[in-house]
Amino acid sequence: MTSFRIEHFPFSKQAVKTWVEPDGRHANWPVVYTLSNDGDIYVGETLNAIGRLRQHLDSESKQRLRAVRIVIDETFNKSACLDLESYLIRLFAGDGRFKVVNRNEGITDADYYDRVRYRLTFDEIFEQLRAAGMFTRDIPEIENSDLFKLSPFKALNQEQAVAMEGILEGLFEDLEHGTRSTIVVQGDPGTGKTIVGVFLMKLLRDIQASNPDDRPETDSLFSDFFHEGYADLLQGFRMGIVVPQQSLRKSIQKVFAKTPGLGKQLVLTPFEVGASDADFDLLVVDETHRLNQRANQSTGVLNKRFREINTRLYGEDDLSKTQLDWIRSKSRHQVFLLDEAQSVRPADLPAEVINPLVREAKSGSRFYPLASQMRVAGGADYIDFIRRLLRAEASEPRDFPGYELRMFDDLSEMHDAIRVKDREHGLARLVAGYAWPWRSRKDSSKSDIELDGVALRWNRTPVDWINSRESLEEVGSIHTVQGYDLNFAGVIIGSDIRLDPVSGRVHADRESYYDAKGKENNPTLGITYDDDDLLQFIVNIYAVLLTRGMRGTYIYVCDPGLRAYFQTLLPS
Repeated sequence: MTSFRIEHFPFSKQAVKTWVEPDGRHANWPVVYTLSNDGDIYVGETLNAIGRLRQHLDSESKQRLRAVRIVIDETFNKSACLDLESYLIRLFAGDGRFKVVNRNEGITDADYYDRVRYRLTFDEIFEQLRAAGMFTRDIPEIENSDLFKLSPFKALNQEQAVAMEGILEGLFEDLEHGTRSTIVVQGDPGTGKTIVGVFLMKLLRDIQASNPDDRPETDSLFSDFFHEGYADLLQGFRMGIVVPQQSLRKSIQKVFAKTPGLGKQLVLTPFEVGASDADFDLLVVDETHRLNQRANQSTGVLNKRFREINTRLYGEDDLSKTQLDWIRSKSRHQVFLLDEAQSVRPADLPAEVINPLVREAKSGSRFYPLASQMRVAGGADYIDFIRRLLRAEASEPRDFPGYELRMFDDLSEMHDAIRVKDREHGLARLVAGYAWPWRSRKDSSKSDIELDGVALRWNRTPVDWINSRESLEEVGSIHTVQGYDLNFAGVIIGSDIRLDPVSGRVHADRESYYDAKGKENNPTLGITYDDDDLLQFIVNIYAVLLTRGMRGTYIYVCDPGLRAYFQTLLPS
């Protein structure tokens, strides 16, 4: 039996005045409420609904809102209301029907008594709100969307919250003393580095725009930074988030366009930073390891721009300068989000550039490691196992409860299994290493990957491929999936990586690796990449692909030696 009710009335002084219960519970009972108009929504929780609504009526920023919905439940307590508030904020932000106008003060994600039972009630509340036209999609559809996965309203885990608090304290301390700063957040795939960057951008924008009329919620994680003084340090503060990868950049721009206080103009390429006429106070850099050193770019136009930016910033085309140098030259403060093991091309920043950056941040107490696995249900042990597996260094089978890890001997069967998982959960896709030429790029009648009587094409679009209409029947590359989550990934490991059955060692097969930019030497810097270097890039690529699936990973291996080794360690 439903224990809650949702009351709906106009957001006006007269309507609030007449909304009174005889027992006075509207002034002394925990509730969750929404304030909305046709395009915006605010979600809140309070112990004193009448008092809080009157405060909102007096707030200039809430004057445009027109309707109130209040969720009342006789079993609610403060913890349940905080949880429901954060739950609805995340779902409204992920659905996209409204712009969520809440400030990002830090959504709580604390456990409490009987939380599982309350969560069932929350789903019922969602369905009632959806029936009233407040949502356009069901919960699985919302949770599979980029708006949800990349939302600045994510609930941070403890590690992320500690990192966020440290970043804020250090940044405001440096702003107060007028000193420059370099901050590094480092973590494996799935530890939430991008979420930290997106969350930080929204939080700083909200602190910057805060005013005494909108008092912070006392239970929010970062309410202290909304007190007097912090906003003053951010007056005229110019910031941006730099995303080297085109597809991920477009997705973050879409999220920022739907988020009040942000905007897609804040999401930048490294070239836009280098060519900017004005300097930045803060640049947050996602996937820092994918910034480029001086190398042959994908087009002649970009090679020209690299030379022009170097000359403009340093008076000459200094070949030693990288896009990392541009960012540090154009900003006083930086937050670098990185994982060196996700460098997948020779043009990416090398270890000899990244390692000093990490040491500098550590020496200044501005280094924040993330270890908790937020994506893969197999946990951090799964990430470690995959990396050892790709190096043929794993010797015993591993079990990852709650995570579906399987090998397939037939690609058609694996594709069918991926289709089934996509019907059940959504976001199940085939991905592969760059071990086949992209023939369909020039001739759409041709297929690219032909195995076991199956003919498949590479991704037709480089942007937002995962959500494209044809993606279930195509194969994504590293350049379309790095930085994204899938529910299930079917990974095709090509002949670009092989195992010698005599030595038991893996090696790269240069002739079977078709990413021209992924194996070319760098004559500009006098760097030659041997087969060991190439192997490192290929292993990194497959490690990324094999850590995309949140619920499970399916594997098909082309090389007979590597397949036989995998079969001794993985269920089939």
